[in-house]
This record gives sequence, structure tokens and C-alpha cells, in this order.
Amino acid sequence: MNIFAKSTVTCAVSFATAIMATHAAAATEITVATVNNGHMIEMQKLTPEFEKAHPDIKVKWVTLEEGVLRQNVTQDIANKSGLYDVMTIGMYEAPIWAERDWLQAIDVSGDYDVEDILPSIRGGLSYKDTLYAAPFYGESSMVMYRKDLVKNAGMEINDRDSWDHIGDVAAAVHDPSNGVYGMCLRGKAGWGDNMAFMSTMANSFGARWFDEDWKPQLESAEWKSAVNFYVDLLNKYGPPGASSNSFNENLALFNEGKCGMWIDATIAASFVTDPKQSKVADQVGFAQSPYKVTEKGANWLWAWSLAIPAATKNADAAQTFIRWATSKEYIELVGNKNGWAAVPTGTRTSTYENPKFQEAAVFADAELKAINSANPADSTLKPSPYVGVQFAAIPEFQAIGTTTGQMVSGALAGSMTVDQALKSANTSADRQMRQAGYY
Repeated sequence: MNIFAKSTVTCAVSFATAIMATHAAAATEITVATVNNGHMIEMQKLTPEFEKAHPDIKVKWVTLEEGVLRQNVTQDIANKSGLYDVMTIGMYEAPIWAERDWLQAIDVSGDYDVEDILPSIRGGLSYKDTLYAAPFYGESSMVMYRKDLVKNAGMEINDRDSWDHIGDVAAAVHDPSNGVYGMCLRGKAGWGDNMAFMSTMANSFGARWFDEDWKPQLESAEWKSAVNFYVDLLNKYGPPGASSNSFNENLALFNEGKCGMWIDATIAASFVTDPKQSKVADQVGFAQSPYKVTEKGANWLWAWSLAIPAATKNADAAQTFIRWATSKEYIELVGNKNGWAAVPTGTRTSTYENPKFQEAAVFADAELKAINSANPADSTLKPSPYVGVQFAAIPEFQAIGTTTGQMVSGALAGSMTVDQALKSANTSADRQMRQAGYY
């Protein structure tokens, strides 16, 4: 090869390299903060599909345990640090942060089909009729149980059983010598951990977080009755170390066949009925959550959702990613790739109308029934001034719920009595509400 030809080839290679470098440099990197739940992990695995369709966007993931995620994203958005371009938040944060101008509205134009999102989920993620977080999956709570164990014990579980009956079933199927515990429930401290469950249980006992004058009601007879029942139930029929267990820990126990019953998020249904994950997949039954004196607020309403902080410098790319991850097309991608029982649910009407999903998901009807039965605007027997089923949608609740969760977890672990736990929690809540100027 002569010098001129060699020089020409070198220049061409250099030019091509420069073009590639320019394209690489032009790619926008977005950082997505999310929770370490199964559906979120699957979304990360499918990221190459998104990047292939959008070569100008690269996705960096920060995956955190639920409590840590809440702390990190709250601190980041309040300080306007801009560490994250997409945040995973829920129905508690979305309207509060939107009111403070901390979030950008979700782009619902074109073929996104926002009207397909379930009304209760869409409403909970909106502020002044504008969507500020797009639901990735939605959930309520329900009873998941081992049909074989319940039948062998000569018992039955039905929709909206009484808590007393559920306690009797837990006693009947409890067999710790064979590694089976009658009841698995959240015990780990946190307003989104043990208090998500405990609040719904307390609601059904007739309790409420605040009275109509915003005064905390944690020392009421209803709260004491509910927490005493909960502590007694888990101490008698729960697994060892229940005060350390939240969703993921109980999911692992159930899938190993160690839980006779588990009352938790409906989203777990796709995991416990998956034979690849669950040893008891073919023996799982479902029922609507139990109650004591009222069905109001007996099961929660939540949606893990994707939102864009106002401080992001990559809003367009963040919008593109969110529209992809929360679209009907994404659900179809998961269904075709992993099976229709594995799709993220609780968000779109079209999912429940899809024959493929109906055939694959034995839990579909029970899940949708639970979601539709939850009413955040009317979740307590006595009048209350707040919106929310398992939380009160006020900025102060995060701290109040966290402290209460710590106290209830302490009572479950035996480090204090239920009365002591609720007295301490009520005192702390009262102080915070006074400081915030509620009364």
C-alpha cells in the first residue's frame, strides 16, 4: 500500500472513530432511583430494549431497599440536588411534592392513553387533575394462603373473613416443627413497611390516625385492640424474628412453603404463583382482606410510580423513559418475554381486559377487586380529616408513621408493651402536629 493510500485509510478510520465518539458523547445518561422489588429488577433487565430503541439515551440504575430509597429521594428532591432524573415514588409523595413544585408533570400526550390507567390509581398520583407520577405497578392488599394446609386443617378462608376467624385458621395450620408458620405479616419498622399493614388492620378495628381536629388518636381503644391482636398473632403463630421482616422477607418465606397465610401486597400474587419462584405455586389461594368491625380501609392502595424531579437537567430523556416503562407496550413486552402472569399489574384497564392475562393470572379477579374496593377518601369508620388508606397525605406523616412503626416493631419484639409503644408514638405525633401548627 502506498503512503497516500495508507494515509487515506488512516484518515477514514479516524473520521469514523470521531463520528462514533461524537454520537457516544451526545448520548444523554439518566439516573433512575428505584426500589429492589421484583418488577423493578425485571425493568432493569429490559433496559437494553429501551436503549436499543433510543440510542441517544443511556440508563444508570440506583437500586435501594424501600426505606433507604424513601430517605434518599426525599432528601435529594427537598435539597434540589439533582442526583436522580427519575425517582420511584408512591401515592403519598406524588400530590404533596407536586403541590410544592418539586415534580414535573408527566407527558401524557399522543398514544400514551392516560385514560387507560385505573381511575383510583390515576387520581392518587395527580394534583389538580394533572398526573405527576406514572404508575409502574399498582397494588392493594389481600390474603394469600396455602389451600392444602387450610383444607387439611378442616378450615376455610373466604373474602372478608373476621380477624378472629383468621386467627383461628393461623392456629390450625401452625406447625413450626415442620417449618410452617400460621401467619406471616410485616414487622419491620417503617411507615411503608409494618405501618402499611398495621394501618389497614387498625382501620378495620375502627381506628384512625387523627380526629377531625388533627389530634393523634394512637392511644385510642381501637388502636390498642388492633396492635395487641397483631402482636399476639405474630408471637403465637408467626416466624421467628418477625419484627425484622417486610415484603421481600415474607415473600421468600411464603415461596419456600413456610407461611400458612400471608396478608400483603397484591403484587406478590404473580410471584407466589410462579413455579419458577415458588415451591407452593399450585396451592395458593386468595381472599379479600379480613376486618374486625368495619370493611372501610381494610386493604391499602398504593402504586410504585416513576416521577421526574424539577431539578433534573435531563427532563426530555426522563419523559421518554417513563412513557416507555409505564406504557401498554412495555406490559406486552414483559408478557411476551416472561409470560403474562409476570407482567406488572394494577395500573391499566387494558391489562385486565387482555385474554392472555386473564388466562395466565389466576389472581387477576382478586387483585382488581381489592384495588377497586379501596377508597382513600373514605377509609375510616369515624370521620377523619385526611386522604389516604394506610397513610395520611400530609407532609408530617412520614416522620409520624416512621416513629410509630418503630414503636410497634418494638412491642412486637418485646422491648416494650403495646400501651407503652402507642403512648410514646402518640406523644411524638402530638408534638409534631403542634409544631406544624395544626392546633
